[in-house]
Amino acid sequence: MPFKITFIGAGSIGFTRALLRDVLTVPEFRNIEVAFTDTNSQNLDMVTQLCQRDIDENGLDIEIIATTDRREALKNAKYVFNMVRIGGLEAFEIDIDIPLKYGIDQCVGDTLCAGGIMYGQRGIAQILEFCKDIREVSHPNCLMLNYANPNAMITWACNQYGKVNTIGLCHGVQGGHRQIAEVLGFEKQEIDIICAGINHQTWYIQIKHKNKDLTDQLLEAFENHPEYSKTEKVRIDMLRRFGYYSTESNGHLSEYVPWYRKRTDEIKDWIDLGSWINGETGGYLRVCTEGRNWFETDFPNWLQEPALAFIPEKRGEEHGSYIIEGLETGRIYRGHFNVINNGTITNLPDDAIVEVPGYVDNNGVNIPKVGDLPLGCAAVCNASISVQRLAVEAAVHGNDLLLRQAMMMDPLVGAVCNPKEIWQMVDEMLVAQERWLPQYTEAITQAKERLASGNLIPTKTTKGAARLHTKTIEEMAENVNAARKNANEADKAKERPAEK
Repeated sequence: MPFKITFIGAGSIGFTRALLRDVLTVPEFRNIEVAFTDTNSQNLDMVTQLCQRDIDENGLDIEIIATTDRREALKNAKYVFNMVRIGGLEAFEIDIDIPLKYGIDQCVGDTLCAGGIMYGQRGIAQILEFCKDIREVSHPNCLMLNYANPNAMITWACNQYGKVNTIGLCHGVQGGHRQIAEVLGFEKQEIDIICAGINHQTWYIQIKHKNKDLTDQLLEAFENHPEYSKTEKVRIDMLRRFGYYSTESNGHLSEYVPWYRKRTDEIKDWIDLGSWINGETGGYLRVCTEGRNWFETDFPNWLQEPALAFIPEKRGEEHGSYIIEGLETGRIYRGHFNVINNGTITNLPDDAIVEVPGYVDNNGVNIPKVGDLPLGCAAVCNASISVQRLAVEAAVHGNDLLLRQAMMMDPLVGAVCNPKEIWQMVDEMLVAQERWLPQYTEAITQAKERLASGNLIPTKTTKGAARLHTKTIEEMAENVNAARKNANEADKAKERPAEK
């Protein structure tokens, strides 16, 4: 089956290497074309070396095309994996640090809240250029599989404005599925689930074992679990008050709603520092920084490690390879995908990107109708969808008024800040990220003038409620296995131990 897959943002070691392994595990895909592209030539070269060695040692006759020329990489591509982080860790740090000055304490900051909204502004501006290239030089029926965050916003913009068929993919549903099976005392494959909602706020609306619904047993099971009762306090509280478990981790979920991180002195009541994803301030920024620094330093040793094996038992859970396999071979795959709603969830807007069950085979990606979400769950999602819609329109049109309105409507930003503070914070973030925001040239000029006027609202100097130290290379070298695992994982939150 000769077709071409292109990886944009291929310098992302965790996603690129794992996704390539998953794809090349499919027997029929042993003669496909693979192209990598990234703006960081050093990372691109390192990841290409590792992946080419994996290919060679598995006996495949595939030569990776690696180039910083995106259009060249996209030429004739039938499938595109998008994994970019526009602005890299430098912009990510701004997403965390400036909002902290205004009392907005984020664990991740890549989906909603102040950081996620700004991440969307950078990402959408650039990814619409990707879409233009795909329309012009890729296969006429090219499918983009988007792993980049903010997933819903990026997927929304690609479909509506980029005019490229795009599906958003995430491993959140699989992670929560494992937890649910564990607390109920079963293996994951014994529990059948249906999830519906929006990315990172998807709800397990049906949980069955041998056709018996176990949803009403879930709260007590989580409350009594020795570890999750400590690490998932926000998710358990949401389950208690809304009746359904949410796909997203404790730290992520805490920054999407207005109740758990708005008062600094209460944040530690809801989080745990055993793992960054349990709620640590700027936790994802820390582990990503440590992972990048370790990979760049330790890279020569990676080439001495055994290659990844392209065998079924080593294949990961990411949806991407299974979607391509279903489309190309006809083998049926069932997963949960981010797609345009179009009436799938009947009490969420039709234009929104929803995360819902889907089936893939030779006939395409087929999405069954879910119907209404439980009313409270729909209300939580609708609040976020309003933010997403404003943020997408702001990014596409460079409209800083819509950007400010998105910030005002964001549940946590609105809970912490008043309108004047939000206006000033947006000015600061626009100016600090000017190099990645070409659509905001005029607004940034005006923001600079306001910030230079000297008539500013006082802000705080703070590291947040639970900021941990970013380890040096020397400190990471004390536990090489942990450092390498962090650098190599696409899902950096599979293991979520409680604080000892």
